Amino acid sequence: MRFNNAIPGAVLIVFALAEIAYATTFPRLFGQNYGPDLFPILIGVGLLICGVILIFQGLGQRAAGPLVEVGDWAQNRRNVVNIAILIGCVVLYILASDALGFIPLSLFILTTLLVRFGSGWRTSLILATATTFIIHTLFAKILLVPLPWGILLPVAW
Repeated sequence: MRFNNAIPGAVLIVFALAEIAYATTFPRLFGQNYGPDLFPILIGVGLLICGVILIFQGLGQRAAGPLVEVGDWAQNRRNVVNIAILIGCVVLYILASDALGFIPLSLFILTTLLVRFGSGWRTSLILATATTFIIHTLFAKILLVPLPWGILLPVAW
């Protein structure tokens, strides 16, 4: 799928404005002219400028073609279903990670995706299990970022 540059430019501008608005809510540091909001605001201004540039490029391309052009991959039903499953897995994780936990959801999602994309069941389960425990260990023990335990909270290590 191909978008005219005006579309991602507009999305980038909306994101930049939201990011700048959120950064202005950061607390001020006593006795300083700048605070923790400075760097995010500077990034937001940069994104805003990039969005404006993309919109101007998109307006120049408008005569050359449509705003959205669907590629050949979208003609294959399997590709469209794969994209839908992938997006569904992300939404499932967002909605259910607190209740079910990272480990069960990660095992389910990784196994589902690996099988869907062509791996065998045994290989998928082994890879999903190894990947899940490596990611969990990396986040919990090395980066000290807790992942949700969900239903496994009684046996959390």
